[in-house]
Amino acid sequence: MPFNYNKVLIIGATSGIGRAFATKLVENNIPVVISGRREENLQEFIRQHGSDKVTAKVFDVTKLETIPQFAAKVLASHPDIDAVFINSGIQRPFDFSKPETVDLAIFDQELLTNYTSAVYLTKAFTPHLQSLNKTAALLFTTSQMALVPMMRCPNYGASKAALHHFILALRTQLSDGPGDVRVLEIYPPAVQTELHDAKHQPDLKDGHLIGMPLDEFVSEVWERLSQGEEQVAVGSARDIYEAFEVKRQGLYEEMTRMLSGLIKQFLR
Repeated sequence: MPFNYNKVLIIGATSGIGRAFATKLVENNIPVVISGRREENLQEFIRQHGSDKVTAKVFDVTKLETIPQFAAKVLASHPDIDAVFINSGIQRPFDFSKPETVDLAIFDQELLTNYTSAVYLTKAFTPHLQSLNKTAALLFTTSQMALVPMMRCPNYGASKAALHHFILALRTQLSDGPGDVRVLEIYPPAVQTELHDAKHQPDLKDGHLIGMPLDEFVSEVWERLSQGEEQVAVGSARDIYEAFEVKRQGLYEEMTRMLSGLIKQFLR
């Protein structure tokens, strides 16, 4: 089915993929609610595109205890939201061959941002999406590193792999649950965003120039989502996906059927 949702909430929209995707939605006459930590970025986006098309909510996904209240407030103001795009993410290098350089507080923050918060947000917004009398969607940004890790950023790859596995199980569970909630996953390659900026990875020079141009990436994602694809792997991520992920997901589906039959025998 095409991407024909009434209003999209984008969590992690102050820069990069989230901001560019919000622009694409507005250009296609789909109103958005954007959120992120940096209010100045959110307000600048509203000034650029107009308050009739964009609403902003300042929010920090790492404050897990506030996620239920955030969801309740957003949905009270925008009960017509029928798609939630969970996009927040950070990337940090770690070298465990030099353990004295590894800051575990930063490690935990990355895991919290990239994985744990996404699970909390899923729990918070799923009941609303299931209650709608129409097709709704949860969208997630993972990474090609959800499929193949990169030595430089072991925690980033691990956090995205965890999210990818969660998404596979979530899609299966929601297909058997109430409502009609699609689960969409976007696998970027390296993309030219602030993810690689010196602010976050100081050893990189001109890190924001690493990878695929952002506009090119978002244009392909939009085209393929509009064609009804549920899993959108772009560039080198597509090569990796086609090399083995299709087969692996076939094995997952086969194992799911087998285990479901076994578990039913032991459920009370």
